[in-house]
Amino acid sequence: MTVLETVIDRQQDLWLALVGVAAIALVFRMLRPGERRALRVTWVLTGLSAGALAIVSFGKLHPLLSQSAAVVAVVLWGWAVTHLIATLVFRGLLPVIGLTVPRIAHDLTFTGLALAWGLLCLRFSGVDPSQLFTTSALITAVVAFSMQDTLGNVLGGVTLQLDNSLRVGDWVQMDNVSGRVTDVHWRYTAIETRNRELVIVPNGWLMKNRFTVLRDPVDSPFAWRRSVQFNIEAGADPDTVIRALERSVMDSEIPNVLTDPPPNAILSEVAFGYSRYTLRYWLSNPRFDDPGDSAVRVHALSALSRAGVTLGVPQEEHLMIKENDSWRVAAGQREFDRRLDAIGRTELFARLPEQEQKTLAGHLIHAPFAAGDIITRQGAVAHWLYLIIKGEAQVVIEGPNGRLPVATLRDGAIFGEMGMLTGEARSATVIAVTAVDCYRLDKEGFAKVLQQRPEIATEMSAIVEARNTERGVRLAAAGQSMANHGDLLGRIRNFFSLRN
Repeated sequence: MTVLETVIDRQQDLWLALVGVAAIALVFRMLRPGERRALRVTWVLTGLSAGALAIVSFGKLHPLLSQSAAVVAVVLWGWAVTHLIATLVFRGLLPVIGLTVPRIAHDLTFTGLALAWGLLCLRFSGVDPSQLFTTSALITAVVAFSMQDTLGNVLGGVTLQLDNSLRVGDWVQMDNVSGRVTDVHWRYTAIETRNRELVIVPNGWLMKNRFTVLRDPVDSPFAWRRSVQFNIEAGADPDTVIRALERSVMDSEIPNVLTDPPPNAILSEVAFGYSRYTLRYWLSNPRFDDPGDSAVRVHALSALSRAGVTLGVPQEEHLMIKENDSWRVAAGQREFDRRLDAIGRTELFARLPEQEQKTLAGHLIHAPFAAGDIITRQGAVAHWLYLIIKGEAQVVIEGPNGRLPVATLRDGAIFGEMGMLTGEARSATVIAVTAVDCYRLDKEGFAKVLQQRPEIATEMSAIVEARNTERGVRLAAAGQSMANHGDLLGRIRNFFSLRN
């Protein structure tokens, strides 16, 4: 029995089979609306098969044309079923059980099954496929030569998947393109950049060229080392610069920036007028490479400023107009007035005579912090206090159950006074919530005031004890206890070597 006779005898069954394919495809589209584009081939093949079957059923054509239409109807129906099955498996079943495979697996599976079905239909039609291949060897060679780029892309996509060199979800870099692999098709690999641009790269190009793959290791978390560079004045102490750069990352909480592995800074170049330092840190997510570099630079610049390090520039000779002496004096006076105002607004020093306040203002050191910087750490020993000019910081107690926030400091607040007055270790950690502009006053600057007027120690101890009492009440409300400082006045006198 010929294919035409079979189709004519089983027309109703074939129509039902086509309706079944359409119904299953419709149900899948309703359950997985995001995969509607994957069913386009199924709809097209089903429609073409129905058209060919309609010609057989209702058209009165030459027997040879009817025979051809019957063969086409059966072949297209089989291809529609094959494509639907591949779609259900690769786009429906595998994602449900947690397996994500590239598009090329779906395409090659359909191509192989479709080719097998076509050869089977040829055999049922009385055509020997082996003879067809033998007589068409020349045509096959010509087609293969003309499609060598396409075949190269197909084989390239298969090879990339077989050797596991490129997977969906990998972050890749090639030339000026950086992005995440979203799919691997039979002809190309799709890469989505951070700008939501979809870059199409032929698989054949990937086989011939070098590209970088960023992938999560099997036995450890993802960590990608990044580098940012700073030009520093030539006369800066290298140890100071390196230490400041490394601590800028270690003493900060920057999103997606790791402190383990720790960062490291190196002196990478010495040029005319400046030295170039490279700060290398580790990033936990490749998507945030540019934001991570920017955040690290912000924290590093603040740390360098606190360390008294100035950025360097290439030295060139230019004709400059000398600044007016009066302008420099006015600028210095404005800065001094700003420091004096900060002293006058501080509870600890507000009652001091004007002359003592001016003495303290002359010893203030500018100390800016970026948001997320750890300004001081619990347990550290530092003989200075901080005056907040602008910004917000949070005071936390490091305990066995983690961090316990106990206070928020804003403009005009001071902290660290016990370290400056008695030399004891920090009792809490202070973290910059926003960018914080501070002045720092160390023991040496305050000692000059105490040496002139030792009785100030009594006033200072009373103010500090009142602040400690208030802080103890807040800690008690939070279920924490505060250490007893004992004879505070005696400890201040002993620390500054004052006579009773």
